[in-house]
Amino acid sequence: MATVTRENISLLNDKITVKIEKGDYLPSFEKALKEYGKKANIPGFRKGMVPAGLIKKMYGNSVLTDEVLRTVEKELTNYMTTEKLDIFAQPLPLPENDASKIDANTPSEYAFAFEVGLKPPFEITDLGAAKLTRYKIEVSEQMINEEVERLQLRNGKMKDPETVTGDDNVLNVVFTESDADGNIIEGGISKDNSLLVKYFSESFRKNWIGKTKDDFVVLQLPTAFDEKEREWIISDLGFSKEDAASKYFKVTLTKVGLVERPELNEEFFKKVFPAKEIKTEEEFRAALKDDIQKQLDTQSRNQLQHSVYHELLNDTKIEFPENFLKRWIQSGGEQPKTPEEVEQEFPTFVNQLKWTLIVNKVVDENKIDVTADDIKASAKNQLLSYMQGQVVDEEQPWITDYINKMMQDKKFVEETVHRLQTEKVFDWAETQVKPTEKTISIEDFNKMQTEHQHHHHE
Repeated sequence: MATVTRENISLLNDKITVKIEKGDYLPSFEKALKEYGKKANIPGFRKGMVPAGLIKKMYGNSVLTDEVLRTVEKELTNYMTTEKLDIFAQPLPLPENDASKIDANTPSEYAFAFEVGLKPPFEITDLGAAKLTRYKIEVSEQMINEEVERLQLRNGKMKDPETVTGDDNVLNVVFTESDADGNIIEGGISKDNSLLVKYFSESFRKNWIGKTKDDFVVLQLPTAFDEKEREWIISDLGFSKEDAASKYFKVTLTKVGLVERPELNEEFFKKVFPAKEIKTEEEFRAALKDDIQKQLDTQSRNQLQHSVYHELLNDTKIEFPENFLKRWIQSGGEQPKTPEEVEQEFPTFVNQLKWTLIVNKVVDENKIDVTADDIKASAKNQLLSYMQGQVVDEEQPWITDYINKMMQDKKFVEETVHRLQTEKVFDWAETQVKPTEKTISIEDFNKMQTEHQHHHHE
């Protein structure tokens, strides 16, 4: 009769030994040999008439090894189920195991040992005691003005004047790397772009006034653009900030455009907000302010959730069977990893593992569930987002067909369940925290976000 023993070898790390006797595996071994005998196709013998001794000689060790290992695996699984062991990954076979000793001619008692890493008990940190801040980002008049302008430009009619006359002209240009006199550098970069005159720094814009097709200016990016616009120009050109700072570019005008802005009237308001009855510019600006505030509130909530994530991860104390996990990382993939690779990957691996344990505990303790209706609603929202605000009848058959099709997509369902479960965990976390409320400008909020990112990348 099989016996299973267990001993602790280090923190949250146990050794399980499975011993099996002949009676545990011989019946299944003999049955398997008979099946081989029925199917064996050996020259000189009729099918199914091969002597048992020959079958045993030819296949015995291989079949016995399979049966012994299958029996060991079954006993190990039964033991872990009975004992309700909550383990990481899969049991690791220990090097002392030697299947080559299994001999069909002298069946005997065999023992195989495995190492397991045990999941630790832990308590989630008290989020109610966390010192967190919920920011209320103010909507400024400048933000509303910029949104009005953006919508006018997007919904305006494009004209093609011959000459650049002001800030609102659209310039189709080619940036070509050159020297200070505009002589093209052989092998240098050349890139098309399209931008408004107002994207240039205020002091530089006058250089474009009066220019027509095929005219050019020679510039350096630090003097031609302010920081915000300069960064995306540098990115578009494919340079680093350091490389781009000293370079000259010959910027040739290939086409002049001008957007004729629509008037701020009911027709324009209806185009922007088809589901609302807006009569005046004041009402229009109020609607824009509400939309902008919703976007900013989403940013603020994301920031709070990010803080909650770090609070949970950093302040929830969990011990791990590190030696076991490192051995598992080293041998658990398709290709074995070196000890140096394991050490490099381990901190990120443990953080991900810790977060998974925290999420699972919150889900279990708070009965958080993702239902089929949740998944269907997510698929529907995804489809409607593709419609970019178009007013559609949500009960149309083709929408139902799309949802049903997505429900059959295993990858979509798995990813949606994971995303919605995480969202519900953060929803729960927000009911636990007691943040301080603070009003902040978008400039200060963005600065704070940038400093936080730099801190975490150091």
